Amino acid sequence: MDKNEKAQLQEMVSRIRGQMRVTKVVATRAVKTKRGDFFAGMSAAWNSVQDDVSGPGADVDLGMAEDEIAANGMTIKDARVAHILLGMEASIAAWRAALTDGAISHNEFENRVATIKHNTAEHLQSFMEPKKAEAVKKKAVS
Repeated sequence: MDKNEKAQLQEMVSRIRGQMRVTKVVATRAVKTKRGDFFAGMSAAWNSVQDDVSGPGADVDLGMAEDEIAANGMTIKDARVAHILLGMEASIAAWRAALTDGAISHNEFENRVATIKHNTAEHLQSFMEPKKAEAVKKKAVS
């Protein structure tokens, strides 16, 4: 690939990425214990847009044009944050399933949830502007 082709490809990827909107985020988790495996899967649709085989869901305003529906989606950055949040909920749900079945103690469940929430908060800070992230870290330490 020569420099011109590479530049054209980079421009195309940048243009498409800038216009891409995500309408659904999916997260699945599994917890393996001595007493069995526990699974949780969740999906979240942005603005209740359903992207299934039959097309937009019944909850989409029928007066909206197709390009207006897509414009309601999340940016890639927002979708990454949404995925982290949904992943946290799916992780907690998998541990809750293990708790419900008696495979783990309530104390272990609470410890796991606290760790998951802490790690999620830490990861979400990477999406903040550097000055805000530093202020949040200083406040958390104080």
